[in-house]
Formats: sequence, structure tokens, C-alpha cells
Amino acid sequence: MITLTTENFDERVLRAGKPVLVDFWTEWCPPCKMIAPVLEEIEAERGDRLTIAKLNGDEHPEIVRRYGVLGFPTLTLFRDGEIVERIVGARPKRRLLADLDAHL
Repeated sequence: MITLTTENFDERVLRAGKPVLVDFWTEWCPPCKMIAPVLEEIEAERGDRLTIAKLNGDEHPEIVRRYGVLGFPTLTLFRDGEIVERIVGARPKRRLLADLDAHL
């Protein structure tokens, strides 16, 4: 899983060769902690078609503002530098995969 920063966001997400699911999260967010192991499982299963990256919203508020993230966790799927899916809040793995697989 990639850790994103303000400095590497454009290179790692907008110029990526495959879709990137960005997990906007914070340390103080219980649902963020609940969804983390689910994202690790998805990465293990779909890593050949999807990159999963995490961005700490408290440490990089300028990226949070740029993409209009209003709550945590927000999962944003980028493909070819564009947002193709946005999921707000924790969801079960099966539901996340249903939302993501349509774009992979």
C-alpha cells in the first residue's frame, strides 16, 4: 500500500498506469481503522489491476480540499487522472468490490 503525501500525490495517483484507490483517512476515525484490513485484502486480491494508496487527511489538508473530501473515510478511485468513483464511509468488502470492479 502506498502512502501518499502532497509531494507525491500527482505522480503516484494522477499519472499512474493503472487505477488508484485513494483512502482519505485520519488517525482519530474509527471507521477508517475498520476499513483498513478490508483494503489490504482487496489489494492482495486485485493488486494486479488496482493500486491502493492512503492519504492522511490531517497531514495533507490541501489535497483533502482539492478533492472536496468532507468526511472520513472517503475512498476515491482515480483512473487516467480522473475520479471515476467516490465512496464515503466504511462498507463491507463485497459491496466495495461491487463498486470498484465496474471500473477495473
